Amino acid sequence: MSSFYKVITLLFIASFPLQSCGNPNSKKIMYITAQDSTSNLLNAVSEKDTALVAKILSTQPNLEVRDNKGRTPLMIATYNADSKIAELLISAGADVNAQDDMLNSPHLYAGASGNLSILKMSLANGAKFDVYNRYGGTALIPAAEKRHLEVVKLLSEIPEYPIDHINHLGWTALLEAIILGPTGEPQVAIVKVLVDAGADVNIADKDGVTPLQHAKSRGMDKITKILIAANAH
Repeated sequence: MSSFYKVITLLFIASFPLQSCGNPNSKKIMYITAQDSTSNLLNAVSEKDTALVAKILSTQPNLEVRDNKGRTPLMIATYNADSKIAELLISAGADVNAQDDMLNSPHLYAGASGNLSILKMSLANGAKFDVYNRYGGTALIPAAEKRHLEVVKLLSEIPEYPIDHINHLGWTALLEAIILGPTGEPQVAIVKVLVDAGADVNIADKDGVTPLQHAKSRGMDKITKILIAANAH
């Protein structure tokens, strides 16, 4: 082979991209580009791969990309209760109010599931109190039902929080705390927190039944006393 053809052959071989070796994840990190980083972000968050998420975020991907259920990367992290990845995404500017096909948002679901860490991050990064879940409710209402006492305390302490918001079922957080969920000391504590925070104890449900009437009919003596002390009727 002549020198000319040897040079051409060497140049042709050199034009092929080098293959990654060693770390099996090095290839997917090496080839992340702005064009494919958004789809990779959804996968990395789903797989709880914190290091890869951080790497992808350095390419400034679309943080509001959605999967086939309408979930953003932050929504997936919230469902996974993955506070570390949620913090990375929120710090990068992810929307804490973006709702998926079920009308859950990171803020709403964090409250409903009792995830204080993500809830606090959402509150510090633009959580909106007029974005409602599929029942037309705030984060406080399901938190009261599911006995997430620390969430109820946190939200009730916010001066502008709509503590008396009524959902599509006709229930406030106070009504839902009394009507739904298990009875016991956590329930009593949540009712007391809501009443002490100024919840209206006389807002009735769609049938005109008040919190006090519900409490009496369910034999909730401690809650009945709390409500009467707050001028319930």
